[in-house]
Amino acid sequence: MPFMPVKFNLQKRVKLAQGLWMVYWLSVVVGILIFSLGLFFKVELRKRSEMMDNNESHLVPNLLILVGLLAGGVSAFGGKVCHDSLDPIKFAKWKPMLKPYLLLCCGFNVLLLLTALLCFLMQFAVYLTLAEGLKNSIKFYKDTDTPGRCYMKRTLDMTQSEFRCCGNNNFRDWFEVQWISNRYLDMSNELVKDRVLSNVEGKYLMDSVPFSCCNPGSPRPCIQHHLTNNTAHYDYDHRIEELNIWSRGCREALFAYFSSMMNSIGVLILFTIMLESLDMAGLKYLATALETMEDPENPECESEGFLLEKGVKETFADLFVKMKMLRGGNEVEGGEAAEAT
Repeated sequence: MPFMPVKFNLQKRVKLAQGLWMVYWLSVVVGILIFSLGLFFKVELRKRSEMMDNNESHLVPNLLILVGLLAGGVSAFGGKVCHDSLDPIKFAKWKPMLKPYLLLCCGFNVLLLLTALLCFLMQFAVYLTLAEGLKNSIKFYKDTDTPGRCYMKRTLDMTQSEFRCCGNNNFRDWFEVQWISNRYLDMSNELVKDRVLSNVEGKYLMDSVPFSCCNPGSPRPCIQHHLTNNTAHYDYDHRIEELNIWSRGCREALFAYFSSMMNSIGVLILFTIMLESLDMAGLKYLATALETMEDPENPECESEGFLLEKGVKETFADLFVKMKMLRGGNEVEGGEAAEAT
């Protein structure tokens, strides 16, 4: 007894083929979109690679690019089969490929599901690599003359301005590092010399932040130096006044940006899985409806389409028997080879 049989006539077969053709080409468009998002995600990670601790996070965009290409190719092939399905001569050419194609689609859906899970699960890895990478970026901010770190200052300044953030966790992270290079410090100045000598590591630390932390929307001119010194500024109390620098840390801002992107892509891939499953079911119905025509030379005749030739239990039982026979055959071949030696 076939599983979920449906009766078809010529009109229903034509409508099914046309509808499937449209859905397959919609899947091609979605595949192109996934490929484009994968490229965009990779470019965004590359732009901020200096502020990230490792390249593990590039696994997701690389997989998205691969999945997007496969989705476009697999769906384009299915669309071509549906387009030729109502021509018996053309369909006969595709008929031997349908079973391997449907098995390939099943494997592809598993790959899509794995990619969607990675989009959701890899967000924690991105959070950790941002935390460590931003910490190092702030530490190396001043090393504009050091090879490999020449553009760290520019990258971090642009990030703080673009994402409206300051520091790793918050603006106080800048208080713990010397972010001004020694080449720009006047060591003959007593105040500078005292500040350097008072630090056990010989660093010039101060309660200041780079100008990229300033909020241009603030009505007051930016206070970026002596942030905790109320007497250094007129009518100022840092404990109660809203500072005119960004209060959110860049780790939080960047993670929110990347996580929203990964969540959106994950949802899109789940939608793609639904589309691919719909395509597979429709193509199976169309193929079986064409194979079971009562009179193949009469296109007006009725036919029956189904998803499985037998019921679900019988199908799984046959599959289990085939797997058991295959395993038994491998064991026999292994035993014969051992005896021969």
